[in-house]
Amino acid sequence: MDLSRKRILLTGARGFLGGHVVDQLRRAGCRNVLAPSIEECDLTEADAVERLFAEYRPEVTIHLAAAVGGIGANRRNPGLFFYANAIMGIQLIEAARRYGTEKVVVIGTICAYPKTTPVPFREENLWNGYPEEVTAPYGLAKKLLLVQCQTYREQYGLNAIFLLPVNLYGPGDHFELETSHVVPAIIRKCVEARERGAEKVVLWGDGSATREFLYVEDAAEGIVSASELYNKPDPVNLGTGVEISIRELAGQIREAVGFTGRIVWDPSQPNGQPRRCLDVSRAEREFGFRATTPLHEGLRRTVEWYLGG
Repeated sequence: MDLSRKRILLTGARGFLGGHVVDQLRRAGCRNVLAPSIEECDLTEADAVERLFAEYRPEVTIHLAAAVGGIGANRRNPGLFFYANAIMGIQLIEAARRYGTEKVVVIGTICAYPKTTPVPFREENLWNGYPEEVTAPYGLAKKLLLVQCQTYREQYGLNAIFLLPVNLYGPGDHFELETSHVVPAIIRKCVEARERGAEKVVLWGDGSATREFLYVEDAAEGIVSASELYNKPDPVNLGTGVEISIRELAGQIREAVGFTGRIVWDPSQPNGQPRRCLDVSRAEREFGFRATTPLHEGLRRTVEWYLGG
């Protein structure tokens, strides 16, 4: 699919990932991109979604919009995260079907995988258990959209694809401690501790959990590549295939920030899912995507962006 010739609707374009996808679409020659804000179109409202499709009639829809947050935000808002993520996607995909959208690209979440998924996570293991409890409402809401994509393809012939990006980080991320994910949260804590001359930073959990991190510009490249080249019902992981413990991650961030104090762990707070690391071979095989930004380089760029802001 030549995206440069298409009318593209991009939801969540004002968010962290969305801004980078907009940039990537522009680099791909796309000039007809509608990127409504939540004030312009609240996707939880059926009438707003209906007006959006009736007026714009997109040929391609890329659905990034989501209600998201770190472990703390997920613990405080399980109902909100389930409802908002489910209803936005359900209404959007249904409108795309009714208005004859040529292709729908839905962005899922790694939180959809079962808590005890064998590492590396393979797409065929997605249904082999219940997700990690704290983030399960968010993960299950997104997982419903995979079912919708597959059943709409089967019954209506809708070309809907589903992508599963791993934990994202990079310039433009959200650094509010109440809602941020692990990388920006640790960066902010270390920067503020360094500026105060503090001797320590306290982080949640015991540091033993592992995660995989994908630089946001790489993620945007993968999403646009899949939008152009991938047309199958099977979900696809987007990641690096490189696993790191939160303890080691914190050490790298402390070094990048220049904080010389101690990292202290609070095991009374949850670790989240014990391990996360993806099998990323399907993305490379199906549409040639391979992440290119090493973690240490991505962290350096992210810290520089935060300090420059």
